[in-house]
Amino acid sequence: MLGGRVTLAQPRRGYRAGLDAALLAAACDAGPGQRVLEAGCGPGAALLSAAVRRPGARFVGVERDPEALALCVDNIARNGLGGRVEAMAGDVTEGFRSLGLAPFDAVLANPPFFDDPAALRPPSPARRGAWIADGGLKAWTDFLLKAVREGGSITVIHRADRLADLLALLAPKAGSFRVLGIHPFTDEPAKRVLVRAVKTGKAPLALLPPLVLHDRGGAKHRPDVEAILRGTADLKCAQ
Repeated sequence: MLGGRVTLAQPRRGYRAGLDAALLAAACDAGPGQRVLEAGCGPGAALLSAAVRRPGARFVGVERDPEALALCVDNIARNGLGGRVEAMAGDVTEGFRSLGLAPFDAVLANPPFFDDPAALRPPSPARRGAWIADGGLKAWTDFLLKAVREGGSITVIHRADRLADLLALLAPKAGSFRVLGIHPFTDEPAKRVLVRAVKTGKAPLALLPPLVLHDRGGAKHRPDVEAILRGTADLKCAQ
């Protein structure tokens, strides 16, 4: 990842990190000395990429799956980031307070996309944790709102058709929303949204210019997207 600056070991089977993790990491803009938490960090794709992008910040990943957590710990060491990145066991459905940590300056998450196992073809056991959100999206937003300090940022990437739910769940305690639609092509609807919110923020919602991933008949990604994936450009989502 990041043009070779991050090396990631992943499970041979089951969920494997991809574009969503890369875009989530690119949206992290934590400054020097700030503390960042990723909920559901898996083997560490977004966590490590964000840490390499933001060398002055400190990062904590929380993961409930023991295999994914062990991989994340190994990946932290593999990339020489043990001085300012750590991963710990934790379950979003048990709430942030169960971790015994102080609130963070920023939190990141790529929550599982589905709440109801009956809503899709049953995923393989190895993929279930990445696809099905036990406790629903509300468990994730509740965790993130508790995990961040007042004035801190919450950044989430999710399915575009859950945007209304995501905003409604965050709105009681967060605001200053900035929404980035992620489109496969210019003439197709967004498949993903990246949402930035500020806890206790009061600024009006801003709908940002869209990010378009591909040109028809062109390279795999548009040049601006390729720059983001290689770490030479960031996603501008901050206030």
